[in-house]
Amino acid sequence: MTNFIPIFPLGIVVYPGEELNLHIFEPQYKELVKDCKANGEQFGIPTVISNKVNEMGTLMELTEITAVYDNGEMDIKTRGIKVFRILEVIKDLPDKLYSGAIVNYPDNKEKGNRTLMTGVINAIRELHTILKVSKDFKKRDEDLWSYDVAHHAGMSLEEEYELLQLLQELQREEYLKQHLLKVLPVVSEMETLKNRIQLNGHFKNLSGFDI
Repeated sequence: MTNFIPIFPLGIVVYPGEELNLHIFEPQYKELVKDCKANGEQFGIPTVISNKVNEMGTLMELTEITAVYDNGEMDIKTRGIKVFRILEVIKDLPDKLYSGAIVNYPDNKEKGNRTLMTGVINAIRELHTILKVSKDFKKRDEDLWSYDVAHHAGMSLEEEYELLQLLQELQREEYLKQHLLKVLPVVSEMETLKNRIQLNGHFKNLSGFDI
């Protein structure tokens, strides 16, 4: 399916199912939100990296306008629906401040491997333990999939976008697994190094080595 959507390019990656709260202050996006509210329309958030709008993004549903300020700024709640690919950007729309795009919605195979996903979840929890981070995923472990945990795996914006481009759940799970296998030893070594630095200068209670 191909259609036209208004777009709100941002320097973030949003995944399907993700709830995103935004403060809207720029005139073009205040207009976009008002139009989406009035017409019951959805809009797209394509990812911006290095000042470039990338072709992949996520279709968003406006779920609530929680506050409107005297200057017209707004606080809104949104939810990711599905991944889109931009075919053409329509920069100038008649009588509109915002831009739009012709997009399609690539097939997204969401059947994953529960054993592989369990390993990913355990590795993320190990990472959080090392970093002394506490995270509530708000779902049971058996209901978690790649999109639910991707933001909590310590990836860069570029890596999160690479994950967005993967259109099979098994590919996304394997991507997260490989990322964590690479990151965990580095973070663990950094934590060990930090502990060594903190101990430096303290009296050490060490047993002598008998020769």
